[in-house]
Amino acid sequence: MEEKILHVTSKWTNWNYKNTALLVLSLVIFFIFADHPFAKNIISTVGNFGYIGAFIGGILFVSIFTVAPAAVLLFFLADTLNPLLVAIFAGAGAVIGDYLIFRFLRDRVFDELKPLFLSNGGNLLVKLFKTPYFAWFLPLFGAFIIASPFPDEVGIGLLGASKLKNWQFLLLTFLLNTIGIFIVIIAAHSF
Repeated sequence: MEEKILHVTSKWTNWNYKNTALLVLSLVIFFIFADHPFAKNIISTVGNFGYIGAFIGGILFVSIFTVAPAAVLLFFLADTLNPLLVAIFAGAGAVIGDYLIFRFLRDRVFDELKPLFLSNGGNLLVKLFKTPYFAWFLPLFGAFIIASPFPDEVGIGLLGASKLKNWQFLLLTFLLNTIGIFIVIIAAHSF
């Protein structure tokens, strides 16, 4: 029995796609529990923390899996608090969320998937994206996605491909998320 456990542990340790598998597993778990009353109760409780709640909402605003409840939370907070300050605090939180996604994707998932991508015709796409026409387009498109209310994962991936330094990434995502969140809050209040 002990040999089997060691064999399974060794297989897991040496498996090339363990971070990707954990990412997929976390997404499945999220979808299962997203509509659970407990999750909804947590979101409404966070709203009672004022600007700290906006900061937490900003962290949640960047992911495809938490953008909807985070947007509701930020909209609710902007009803009672200064919308610009809500956007600034949420933008600061979004930087943390984006950076965590950026580090996880760049340091683990991208490294795991790169050999698979390159072995299935990825070299042609890599060459295409390194042409002068796409060199400026990828970061611009990534910045647009981060500033929009769309979840940031794709934009972060595109910015990560553009070889930004960490401080540039942090500053850019703060500005883009703050502006994007402020526009979303103002637009939601207009309707």
